[in-house]
Amino acid sequence: MTMPSSAPAAARPARRPSPPGPRGVRRQGGAVLAVPALVWYAVFMLGPMAAMFVIAALRWPGMLQPVSFAGLSNVRTVLGDPVFWDAVRNTAVQLAVALPVMLVCAYMLGYYVVQRPPGHRVLRYLLFIPGLISTSAKAMVFYAVLSPDGLLNGALGAAGLGSLEDAWLASPSTALACVILLDVWSGIGFTAVLFAARLGSVPGEIGEAAQLDGAGHWRTMWRIHFPVIRDYAGVVTMLQFLWTLFDSAQNVLLLTQGGPGSSSTTLSFLVYQKAFIAADLGYSQTVGVVLFLVGLAGLLTIRRVFRPAH
Repeated sequence: MTMPSSAPAAARPARRPSPPGPRGVRRQGGAVLAVPALVWYAVFMLGPMAAMFVIAALRWPGMLQPVSFAGLSNVRTVLGDPVFWDAVRNTAVQLAVALPVMLVCAYMLGYYVVQRPPGHRVLRYLLFIPGLISTSAKAMVFYAVLSPDGLLNGALGAAGLGSLEDAWLASPSTALACVILLDVWSGIGFTAVLFAARLGSVPGEIGEAAQLDGAGHWRTMWRIHFPVIRDYAGVVTMLQFLWTLFDSAQNVLLLTQGGPGSSSTTLSFLVYQKAFIAADLGYSQTVGVVLFLVGLAGLLTIRRVFRPAH
């Protein structure tokens, strides 16, 4: 005599015991752990951002001076200032030149390092050296090279090309180019190390299959490997865009101080100049708002350009 009801019952897997406590309690505990980070973000990120917009609407001639409401007066002053438009033009040139040169060369260097040429381990350290040097030391190196009696003019004179000598940092036609050159030299090695780290995680079979199909290194580099790390290239581009846009003021300050005239003044340096030299905080933070909007638009554009095609 069979017992049909007992066999299915024995075949059923045992139910996993439910975890103790309701699920809502666990979610609430996770939210509590995020409170310190949210407080830090609100105080040190959202707070200064809101303060920037508030100060941009004030007439504030110095930290210890009386404050009054200016409304849109600062906006009209900024838009009517030729120095501001010079800074906009210089910043656009800086981004249009420094970013493509830095990123393309850094990607190619990173790809070369991943191919493990002789001495590739030493090359990684050499590429990282500019990131280990302080900004003031890098500026001193460039000043020693580009000053009127510096190494560059000395080399040109020794080569019989004295007619090409110039006061590179004091010439309106070359001052901004010197700042851009320092930006590229400072960032290209570190960016190449980042690209090499990401390219090193790409399976080697991909490149080997492309070379078996007759693709050379150039085609493999741009047609095979680059699409694989396209999203990572977008992240690196965002980082370098933000650094060039916001943090290159220190290079301008140390090399040219925005001169001669306003030929090397950028938006980030103009914020510093108006706040700490001219003591016009309302003007400074109005330019800061413009800089914030430019940065936001740039990030959205870069994200769209490097969006995965699939």
